[in-house]
Amino acid sequence: MTDLPNPLPAAAPAPDPWESLKAFTAARIALGRTGTSVPLREALAFKLAHAHARDAVYSTLATQELLAELEKLQLPVLQVRSRARNRQEYLQRPDWGRQLDEESETLLAGLAEQETDVAIILADGLSATAINEHALPLLQLLVPQLHQAGFRLAPITLAEQARVALGDAIGQRLGARLTLLLIGERPGLSAPHSLGAYFTYGPRPGLTDEARNCVSNIRPEGLPYHLAAGKLLFLIQQALRRQLSGVGLKDDTGLLAE
Repeated sequence: MTDLPNPLPAAAPAPDPWESLKAFTAARIALGRTGTSVPLREALAFKLAHAHARDAVYSTLATQELLAELEKLQLPVLQVRSRARNRQEYLQRPDWGRQLDEESETLLAGLAEQETDVAIILADGLSATAINEHALPLLQLLVPQLHQAGFRLAPITLAEQARVALGDAIGQRLGARLTLLLIGERPGLSAPHSLGAYFTYGPRPGLTDEARNCVSNIRPEGLPYHLAAGKLLFLIQQALRRQLSGVGLKDDTGLLAE
């Protein structure tokens, strides 16, 4: 019987030229390959990330914990809701998420006894988890800076089932020159808890996106709290001084994430 030749050793996989870039991004790059598919561990990690993103969309505000911590900022706190009564309506009727419900309208009516400079709003948006995790660390830095700059702050508002534009109605009723709305951004597969900060000069219902500015990806893995607070303070000062926001206001702070 003729001996069969020893099989050739398997060739070592070629190094992925993108491997070094993984140190700079959480994006799914250089995953490797098993046959014609990605490795099992990467397929499972993708499914887990997708589950985290879905959970974020259906997360709810940790209201009691937020109220307890917001008291330390020594500002009154209001609670309002949009017309969307639950998460299903919120997702199916985006327009309802931009309008206050009747009870909230009644609550805010008559509160604007005097004009204020900034109304801060915490909105669940598409990831209440982002508010629960990142809103307070940011406000603990930003609110003292706003006070030190001499701005008059309206009561802080907690808004449930809220879209970005809901801040326009709230700010108008609070008599604020500018609204700063912190909201959970649309979850991604690498960032299900990213916080966005939208501010609008002269808030009123009917404004569209070109009238506001956004500082996004606020989280320890993205834009750190101290840099986000610095950017927002600068931009709010510029918006109030120049009496505008949106496409006419540019971020030239020079502050980059570390």
